[in-house]
Amino acid sequence: MDYVIIGGDAAGMSAAMQIVRRDNNANVTTLEMGGIYSYAQCGLPYYIGGLTGDRDDLIARTRDTFEHEYGIDARVYHKVTKVDPDRKTVSGTNLKTDESFELSYDKCLIATGAAPVMPDLQGTDLDGIHTLKTIPDAETIMEDMSADVLDVTIIGGGYIGLELAENLVEKNKKVRIIDHADRLGSAYDPEISAEIEKEAHRKGIAVQTGEGVVRFEGTSRVQQVVTDKESYNTDMVVVAVGVTPNTEMVDRTRVHTMDNGAIIVNSYMETNVPDLYAAGDCATQYHRIKAKNDYQPLGTHANKQGRIAGMNMCGVAQAFQGIVGTSIMKFFDLTIGKTGIGEQEADEMNFKCDCDAFKGHSHAGYYPDNEPMLMKVVSHQVTGHFLGLQAVGRRGVDKRIDVAATALYHKMTMADIENLDLSYAPPYNGVWDPLQQASRRVK
Repeated sequence: MDYVIIGGDAAGMSAAMQIVRRDNNANVTTLEMGGIYSYAQCGLPYYIGGLTGDRDDLIARTRDTFEHEYGIDARVYHKVTKVDPDRKTVSGTNLKTDESFELSYDKCLIATGAAPVMPDLQGTDLDGIHTLKTIPDAETIMEDMSADVLDVTIIGGGYIGLELAENLVEKNKKVRIIDHADRLGSAYDPEISAEIEKEAHRKGIAVQTGEGVVRFEGTSRVQQVVTDKESYNTDMVVVAVGVTPNTEMVDRTRVHTMDNGAIIVNSYMETNVPDLYAAGDCATQYHRIKAKNDYQPLGTHANKQGRIAGMNMCGVAQAFQGIVGTSIMKFFDLTIGKTGIGEQEADEMNFKCDCDAFKGHSHAGYYPDNEPMLMKVVSHQVTGHFLGLQAVGRRGVDKRIDVAATALYHKMTMADIENLDLSYAPPYNGVWDPLQQASRRVK
């Protein structure tokens, strides 16, 4: 059986490992467009900030490991430009030699991930303008971040923009964030976003929201960012306005995709074409609360979907159970997390919801170092089902988000949450967990 996997990171190599472990006669070829296999993209801001001292610490398994220990034909700098589902071939170019290649497959997995969006603006070709998605991207930013680079502008106030802002401040850079949205962290509801913006100001970050970048100016290197409201001097720019699925190789084929290009898959990671699978940031994820396909490109999903794809490709039936939309991030002294849907998403879906924002606490108030947590809970008005939690604070957020994610997975009601037997001791909690306090507030 000839297996071809396009993409050598989380989803692709999770699948490859399942195949070589379960099919003794497997002939596995992986095609990676870059030169590095199986690395932690989520760790890149911390590599730039110096918290991760060596890039090798970000690499789970090297190409040599895959080839010599597991017998995988792990190719690098192989860019796939076309998948032909009818002929069952993949073709493309070796970026090092500029030679074309074509491979036949019995089963193929598309695990090509997503690419950072670079807006089509005047001046994007100037030196000093970067995106962040790969280890080479991070190293280019670090090389460019010389003593002369004092003022850095980040375009975008989402996860990557905020994490990068924190790490650049820790490197003693003056940081400005520009976002076309009306607030930082617009994936969160306004109450949570307000706390993020307060922390940004507290750490000396200049924040310009509600501004769209119209061009970059400079001679050979970027010197100014011009928005629809103002012009800002800068020494370097990092654009972090989102990602788009790498799925051009299935353009003009019969493979079904979402409007954004993400490949639509079923719970077995199968596309609508026989023997062609997709997983990770290039594919859809079924959202258990929204009850429909969604696109939330995260490393957790990529690893799970890749593992499940690999099992199904070699005949072991396994279904992906979907996501509930869980994420968490650190921003200086704050932890910000969410799971399920927020008020914005509930409104978009016309759900009849109760939404309650209140201050909880990390643990018992009489125990030292107690910290407040702002929590936003969404529940269904009619059925009483718990639908989502967003939380921000200095301590204890992660625990509540994970409990909430578990409750969402099991479709619990607010009454069910109140009855949970959660751990209590003064250093860790109050007698009523803040999530349970929220359930008691629902009428």
